[in-house]
Amino acid sequence: MAKSDYFGLAYIVSVILAIIPITAWICGIITRLQDGKIVAAIIRIFGGVIIWICDLILMITSKHILRILPV
Repeated sequence: MAKSDYFGLAYIVSVILAIIPITAWICGIITRLQDGKIVAAIIRIFGGVIIWICDLILMITSKHILRILPV
């Protein structure tokens, strides 16, 4: 379910959610937990700002949400 955009939502909705830091942080943690990536979710909790910037740049340039930290 969390393999493409946030929760199967449209790309533009996912971009809007990703631009807002708090929602991007929460959605990032939830999607990593749904993927079964516990370590990546923990890293996302503590390194949220740096990962948020990388996720946002990759999302806008590739036209879909990419998962960095493939832990």
